[in-house]
Amino acid sequence: MNIKKLHYFSGITISIFVGLHLINHLYSVFGAKAHIELMNNFRLVYRNIIIETILLIAVGIQIISGIKLFLKKRKNVSNFFEKLQIWTGVYLTIFLLIHVSAVLSGRLILNLDTNFYFGVAGLNTFPLNLFFIPYYGLAIVSFFAHISAVHSKKMHHKILGINPNKQSYIILISGILLTLVILYGLTNRFNGVEIPNKYKIMTGE
Repeated sequence: MNIKKLHYFSGITISIFVGLHLINHLYSVFGAKAHIELMNNFRLVYRNIIIETILLIAVGIQIISGIKLFLKKRKNVSNFFEKLQIWTGVYLTIFLLIHVSAVLSGRLILNLDTNFYFGVAGLNTFPLNLFFIPYYGLAIVSFFAHISAVHSKKMHHKILGINPNKQSYIILISGILLTLVILYGLTNRFNGVEIPNKYKIMTGE
């Protein structure tokens, strides 16, 4: 299997988990308790040694193959979606490195339950949120932008009379709107979340 196929299949594996993760975050519009309850249900699926090992291997493959593909293709992109694919890939690579490292450190070093409060501490603490809101928001947008770019390349058929190029724009715009809704939920409807004391170590308090 060549590097392009490895990148594609590892990306699909990660996307399944990210899809569950984003559904979980979307559920935060119903409050922190609802988010945690849904996360506990999802963890029955992915919080085990087999699935976590597969995910970590997929992340490793995605990062390494992504860097190699970027170095190979960066000078040969021309249209909007080709550029979108390569640069969102760069951002997602950086985000995955930081995010996965942070979650593993939280679990293994800080002995924290990496639940809702672990994830939103930076989003709800000033002035850290000036960094974390665009940092996290851009990660979600980049995920959908990357999918829309791949879709523009792989899809060759109309859906409900909509051509592949417009389909890709719909995916991108939907991702942007979904990002705003998720941030709305993760910040308690933009009113801020009260962070429990044990999670304040994440913000240096």
